[in-house]
Amino acid sequence: MQNVLKIIEKLALEHDKIPVELVRDKNIKLGLRNEDGTGVFVGITSKGQVIGYKREIQGDGTEKKVDLDGELYYSGYNVTDLVRHQQEEGRFGFEETAYLLLTSELPGRKHLEGFTSELAKRRGLPAEAKEMILNRPQGDDQMGALHTTVSAMHLFDEKPNSTDIRDLSRQCIDLVAKFPTIVAYNYLASIGNRKKVRDLIEPKEEYSHAENFLYMLQGKRPDRLTANLFDMMLVLHAEHGGGNNSTFTVRTVSSSGANSYMAICSGIASLSGHLHGGANEAVEGMMENIKANVKKWNDDEELSNYLGKMLDKKANDKSGKIYGIGHAVYTKSDPRAVILEHKALEIAQKNGMEKEFELYRSIARLAPGIIEKKKGKVAAANVDFYSGFVYRSMGIPKELYTPIFAMSRVAGWSAHRIEEIIQGKLIRPSYFSSLPGLRKDYVPLKARKS
Repeated sequence: MQNVLKIIEKLALEHDKIPVELVRDKNIKLGLRNEDGTGVFVGITSKGQVIGYKREIQGDGTEKKVDLDGELYYSGYNVTDLVRHQQEEGRFGFEETAYLLLTSELPGRKHLEGFTSELAKRRGLPAEAKEMILNRPQGDDQMGALHTTVSAMHLFDEKPNSTDIRDLSRQCIDLVAKFPTIVAYNYLASIGNRKKVRDLIEPKEEYSHAENFLYMLQGKRPDRLTANLFDMMLVLHAEHGGGNNSTFTVRTVSSSGANSYMAICSGIASLSGHLHGGANEAVEGMMENIKANVKKWNDDEELSNYLGKMLDKKANDKSGKIYGIGHAVYTKSDPRAVILEHKALEIAQKNGMEKEFELYRSIARLAPGIIEKKKGKVAAANVDFYSGFVYRSMGIPKELYTPIFAMSRVAGWSAHRIEEIIQGKLIRPSYFSSLPGLRKDYVPLKARKS
């Protein structure tokens, strides 16, 4: 086996590396990105819009990318306004956000109450699904467990493969409702609490989406500050345009006519990758390293020197990255991080973590200047920079950071899935061959060299 693996590795490295000159000569958009890093337009959506720059025509007729303060819109509404109004009105906002994404319209009071009630009624899992969770192999990781359980939900659907709009809507609402229950049960099973089915905590219909998850995870109703902040986290992660990797994956799989469970599982699979969903965990690991190696957290010079070493691949994991700083679209600021920074302070004060939070804020303030000086890039703290700190402040284990991301983003995935099915166009981009030419002379096996 080892010999076979060595041969495959050698040939893969020989043939699969991308020739830089070929990319340039053929104007290939690697990663579906333009040369300046901006995304290639491949579709149209009414669900989410991410703004981090604009293009301006220069005097010589050429276009120039101009960096902007980031903005995020859900079906045309600025997410900053959504969060502000939800907070000012003292109500939970995820249910309203999910309705907005699925319909592209804000609900009236009666419609919101009906949608919220429908979500609450659908939270419970069939007994067979609970048994599957409790009896799965002990070593399964949380994203793998989520993928397994969601893929199995088609077993409990009388019309799993239907693409009728009503069935699609029912399936998507059902998955949005059940994700918190699945995530909570998967985690409880993984830490040894493999109780009988009848002993599992049942979801409560009278609790909000955010309250119910924290209740199921921790066994008690959360205080209002914690529940509101968690709800806000769900709102901020619910959608991020059609081009983010997991949503684009859901749209691609949906475009083939695959059923809802397969499509949503493809989003989970994408999010499990460390370049997409694992950033908040990487931030937490980086912060532990910084806390261990920087003696004076309030000393800007000492902290800047260490951040510089990280960029030079001489500190932390030697990746050359400051995790949580920078984004594929946002440049000058990530609006989600701006919102989260203010709210994170509240829970830090509540839990006596102000000193640690100030370290986060110092890094968010210093890192962009160091990155611009060393790499010539405009960068700012993104939402992942603070989210792990907030979850930890709530007593949520690190293993759940990415599943919670999925628990929120399933609302956006579902909205894009329905939109993709309605649009009905199979996604099928082209790839240019890296081989120097066609191989016309097939060599019989007996004549080939070993």
